[in-house]
Amino acid sequence: MDENSMLTERFEEHRSHLRAVSYRMLGSLTEADDAVQEAWLRLNRSDVSDVENLGGWLTTVVSRVCLNLLRSRESRREDPMEAYPSDPVASRADALGPGGPVDPEQEALLADSVGLALLVVLDQLAPAERLAFVLHDLFAVPFDEIAPMIEKSPAATRQLASRARRRVKGAPVVPAADLTRQRRVVDAFLAATRGGNFDALVTLLHPDVVLRADKAVGPTPAPVLVRGAVTVATGAMAAMQRARSTAPALVDGVVGLAMAPLGRLFLVLGFTIEDGLITEIDVVAEPERLGALELAALDV
Repeated sequence: MDENSMLTERFEEHRSHLRAVSYRMLGSLTEADDAVQEAWLRLNRSDVSDVENLGGWLTTVVSRVCLNLLRSRESRREDPMEAYPSDPVASRADALGPGGPVDPEQEALLADSVGLALLVVLDQLAPAERLAFVLHDLFAVPFDEIAPMIEKSPAATRQLASRARRRVKGAPVVPAADLTRQRRVVDAFLAATRGGNFDALVTLLHPDVVLRADKAVGPTPAPVLVRGAVTVATGAMAAMQRARSTAPALVDGVVGLAMAPLGRLFLVLGFTIEDGLITEIDVVAEPERLGALELAALDV
C-alpha cells in the first residue's frame, strides 16, 4: 500500500467521529461534510509523520474550521425568515457535500438522533461557548486541549462551557410533575401532526382553542388569529412537512415546540395546557420575539 492510500485509510477511520463533531458544531450536514473535507485537504498538505494521535490532530483541525465558520456566520447573521423557503428540508436535496447530494431525510433523521432542540440552543451560543461545550461535554475533550483553539486559558474555557451548559439545560418554571404532563401533551401534538392523524390532534385541543401567530408566519400581512379545535387542527395538518423539523424544547421554562430546519431556529410554538387539553397556541416567528425567548433543550 502506497503512502497516499495509507493516509486515506487512516483518515477514513476518523471520518465518522469528525462528522459527528462538525455536525454538532454547525447544525448542518452539508456544512459538516464541508468541514470534514477541509480537514482532509489540510491533512494532505501537512507532514504528520511525527503526529502520534492523528485522531486528536484531526479533531483540532476540524474544530478550528468549524469555529471559523461559526464566527463568519455570526458576522453575517441573516434574517431567519429569509433563510428558509416554505419547505426548508426538501430545499437542501440538491446541496452537495464531499460525498455527493445530501439526502434531506438523512439530515432530518440525524437531527432527531442528535436532538433538534439541542441544535437550536447551541445555535444561540457564541462560537467559543459552542465549541467548548460540544468538545468537552459531548466528546470529552479536555479543557487544556480546547483552550488553544479559542485562545483562552483552560480556566476561562471551563467557564465558557459551564455558561453554555446552563443555557442548554435551562430552568423549568413549573414543578417536575407539571413538566411531565406538559411534555406528554406536546409530544402527542407533534406525533399527531407528523403522522397526519387529524382525529388524534382534535382530541388534544380544547373545543374553543385559540391560535395566535405572528404575521411573519404568513400568508397574510397581519397576525393570524384562529379559533376552534377543527380549524386549528386543519391548519396543523397543512404543516405536516414542517413538523419533520420540529422538536420539543423548554420555552421560557415550559414545554413548547421549536421548528428548526437545518438546526437554525425558524419559529416556536408556545402552549397553554389546562386539564390535559391545549387551550392556547402562540406561534412566534418575528426575529425580535424569537430573540427574546429563553430556549433550552429537554433530556440533555
